[in-house]
Amino acid sequence: MAVSSGTFSSTFLCIKTASLRIESAPSSSLRLASQPDKLRLVRALTSATESSEPTSKRVPRGIMKPRPVSPEMQDVVGVSEIPRTQALKRIWAYIKENDLQDPLNKKDILCDEKLKKIFQGKERVGFLEVAKLIGPHFL
Repeated sequence: MAVSSGTFSSTFLCIKTASLRIESAPSSSLRLASQPDKLRLVRALTSATESSEPTSKRVPRGIMKPRPVSPEMQDVVGVSEIPRTQALKRIWAYIKENDLQDPLNKKDILCDEKLKKIFQGKERVGFLEVAKLIGPHFL
């Protein structure tokens, strides 16, 4: 059977309540009656169609909402408005491109002139401090 896209099909066997019968065998054991008419094929179709609500793009909120950034931050990220999450990604990309991680301790960042402007003039910054130190640069 051909199934259209967006529809899922599953097939399984459904067993009606089977009767138990006792045979008069010397062992007098219980056996399940094996009657093929008690089995039936059940096919379940479910549709995975889109909901009836109009699909509108969600408005970003919180850390996903683009915000204007300071000129110092613009030098590193390259744009005047950016979401906080994307700013962190671009800062980390800048750090990796310019090889600014401490070779002995990868958790520390050795700041160049651009990063010193963002990170309050510090020479070294721990990677956990980065998110906290960029906060004041979002206007």
